[in-house]
Amino acid sequence: MEDLLFLCHRIPYPPNKGDKVRSYHLLRFLGKHYRVHVGAFIDDPADAQFGEIVQQLCTGETYWGRLHPRIAKIRALRGLWGQQPLTFHYYNHPGMSQWVDDLMERLKIPRILVYSSAPSRFVLKDWPHKPRRIIDFVDVDSEKWRQYAQESHGLRHYIHAREARTLLEAERMIASRFDASLFVSEEEAALFQELAPESAGRVHFWDNGVDCDYFDPQLSFPNPYGQGQTLVFTGAMDYLPNVQAVVWFAETVFDIIRQKVPTTRFAIVGARPTKAVKRLARIQGIEVTGAVPDIRPYLAHAQVAIAPLRIARGVQNKILEAMAMAKPVIATPQAMEGIRYHPSLQHWVTDMPELFAHYAIKLLAPGEGTARASEYGHMGRRFVLEHYQWETNLQKVLTLLEP
Repeated sequence: MEDLLFLCHRIPYPPNKGDKVRSYHLLRFLGKHYRVHVGAFIDDPADAQFGEIVQQLCTGETYWGRLHPRIAKIRALRGLWGQQPLTFHYYNHPGMSQWVDDLMERLKIPRILVYSSAPSRFVLKDWPHKPRRIIDFVDVDSEKWRQYAQESHGLRHYIHAREARTLLEAERMIASRFDASLFVSEEEAALFQELAPESAGRVHFWDNGVDCDYFDPQLSFPNPYGQGQTLVFTGAMDYLPNVQAVVWFAETVFDIIRQKVPTTRFAIVGARPTKAVKRLARIQGIEVTGAVPDIRPYLAHAQVAIAPLRIARGVQNKILEAMAMAKPVIATPQAMEGIRYHPSLQHWVTDMPELFAHYAIKLLAPGEGTARASEYGHMGRRFVLEHYQWETNLQKVLTLLEP
């Protein structure tokens, strides 16, 4: 097997959040075709235990760059007086840089795949053996910061707007230096082609996948809810778009639903809930679980999954996983943006509070609503089985690594 260097902004295990799901399956796939050398950051001490598991996915050398989030944030803020994006200052790591330089000098690795923009800084050198460089940006992160800026004020607005501008400049520079740039959806790729027209011909995308054997509605799970009908939201609950989503739903939509279906429960399932999220548990009918060992029971025994995101980039794995579990999904247009179009599934998409509530009530209603939920749930699973298979979608990456 030939060598490949894989750099990632976060250790690709466990696959329990969006970015790690994609990077984990990407690494597994690469390990079947190359001797992969992995360099990744660990920003959560609990993730340090998974280094050996990741090493089993590859046969090359590994390096784990330890990051202390509080120190990294202070280091990043010091970069406000410079020209680089704060993201680059956050991930500044001499140890990672030295490891990459040494590895490239010793092994003359012919292929490099970088996951997200931050680690790209370590492979921008012009090595004499001219390795082929591919980057999976996943999302257009600069656009996310631009959206943050629109939603913020004062100093936060300044920092977010600055990051949007400087990160876009960096993304364009990276794309111009790499042989190909990848994104998570056709929509994200098209957006970047508009923002970086000089690199448009080298911009591609590959769709995420879902492990449909793992997310299988035929499996049996204990009911974590008890009596009543449940709407569920899953995701990391310290991530700003997720926080904004559940707060918006709880404050503008949930009461409308409860007036018609008083027994409705809203379960917010995800690790590290912020204070704003925890406060929602004071509202009657809302449950905030925090971290759970397995989200499948919470999906399996919910009647409807919701994705009321106001800010979203790329593809929402939470939607695909709920569909794989044969659950109907009500979502905002922003949350559905990166998912392939399906006319029947698009019926349940809105960002209007009254209409969002109306859709939920229709799916929660006994009898006809239950039948309707089952119909759309199974339609969603068939859709995922057809379009979101990891092995199939990852072939695009192999094609670009072997031109």
